[in-house]
Amino acid sequence: MADKALVSPADLRKLLDYNPATGVLVWRARPIELFERRRLGLAWNTRYAGRPALNQIDQGGYRHGTIFGRKVYAHRAALALVNGYWPNKVDHINGDRADNRIENLRDVDHTTNLRNAKLRRDNSSGVCGVFWNTRDGRWEAKIKVNQRDVPLGQFDDIEEAALARKRAEARHGFHENHGRAA
Repeated sequence: MADKALVSPADLRKLLDYNPATGVLVWRARPIELFERRRLGLAWNTRYAGRPALNQIDQGGYRHGTIFGRKVYAHRAALALVNGYWPNKVDHINGDRADNRIENLRDVDHTTNLRNAKLRRDNSSGVCGVFWNTRDGRWEAKIKVNQRDVPLGQFDDIEEAALARKRAEARHGFHENHGRAA
């Protein structure tokens, strides 16, 4: 990720202030020595210091901006500021990609991040891991664990299949928000 090579978290603290309760990042005044010409430094500080930082929203719903010409995601910068290291992957616990309050962010691995995913847009049943088996004329439930599909059974009604899926999610450590509506 580009922001890992950008600046150290210690240097990031010289550039940004972070309010963990609101998730808002704000530009700090930059030392004039960071600029080629004094006039540029004064202009930058007049225009940006004290104002929201990394506040543009991309097509995926993530807040981002640039630091020294490189794209930096606000959620990653927030965790770097709090934890003192750049995170591996960041999970937005409530699913709102623009909500960068510290209580909504956690540094996770890829598998854990997938276990708190929204319901896919192409899901036709409305329940994660549940689909209609046209051949057998029944609802079928499955779950993916360690990159393998684990069948959970076939059911006469969708509620039974959904319950089997939710129980399997709990057994395998999925987040309670997994499969929420997109």
